[in-house]
Amino acid sequence: MGNCLKQSKKSTAEIAPYDFIKSTAATAVKLYGSPTSAFTSYIRFALLYKTLSLDFIPTSGMPLILQIGADYISGTRDTVLQFIDAQFPQPPLLMKECDGFGKTTLLILAAVVLQHRSVIWHLERMVRWGEDLAARGGRKNVDPAMGTPRMEIRKFSKSYSQLLEFMVEHAQMEERVVFPILEMADRGLCKAANEEHARALPIMNGIKEDIKTIGVLDTGSPDYQDALCNLSTRLKSLLEHSKKHFEEEERVILPLMEAVELSKEQQMRTLEQCFDLMQGTHSHLFNFLLEGLLPWEAMHYLDLIISCKDEERAASMLQRIIE
Repeated sequence: MGNCLKQSKKSTAEIAPYDFIKSTAATAVKLYGSPTSAFTSYIRFALLYKTLSLDFIPTSGMPLILQIGADYISGTRDTVLQFIDAQFPQPPLLMKECDGFGKTTLLILAAVVLQHRSVIWHLERMVRWGEDLAARGGRKNVDPAMGTPRMEIRKFSKSYSQLLEFMVEHAQMEERVVFPILEMADRGLCKAANEEHARALPIMNGIKEDIKTIGVLDTGSPDYQDALCNLSTRLKSLLEHSKKHFEEEERVILPLMEAVELSKEQQMRTLEQCFDLMQGTHSHLFNFLLEGLLPWEAMHYLDLIISCKDEERAASMLQRIIE
């Protein structure tokens, strides 16, 4: 598993939303299931959030069985998650109606909003990190977990490049799949949202160029300090722009998907098209996406993937995040 679920020393800028939640579970936990099953990988991923010791016993030709202490459970994904949450309440894995999603929420809306939440969390992390860099200004009081100033800038650049790829792919997914459906019902409805995407891209690319410039400056020079302060300011602007844009989409545009009255089959086909266009993110930035979500949000996102992907493709995606 990647950075998001390991219990390791991190700088303040790198802490994930659920890293503040601690678990001291000492109960013996065993999981019996097929190692190639999407269901098995799903439950193995869920158990990572509980910070417990899992004994996975690969089996074939039998349903998944979870043993916690002397108790056994088998059944649907929700049934097993309910059992896990009952045994280890924190952090919760199941979605609640008050969390902003309900049983009747369109699948595509849930996927888009969860991607928004992950983007905002990562942007907020980059802003905190940028502020910290600017405050230290390349001085020798570095964070040992991050290395020298130049090493830290390389890590910062990698994180921002991942976020940039995620944001660009998300915008393309909306433009190619989500917005055209709404445009069929009301031409011009998504014009402003598309224009916002076009305005944001130069800002995002400009920040990437700023980071490249900082990477070659003398860390002790006034120019280096000025560049860090400018970077911090531009990151804050991008965060505010993205928050405003996402809020507008979620409040005004996306709810109108309900009025299009897609059938269940059309919903599934649309959701699969969205995930297909997010192939880059889902192939090598899947951990990155999930890192920006709370546990119940991450599990709901995996539910959406399993609902529209065939067993083999879903299993392949899930296996990557637990390896």
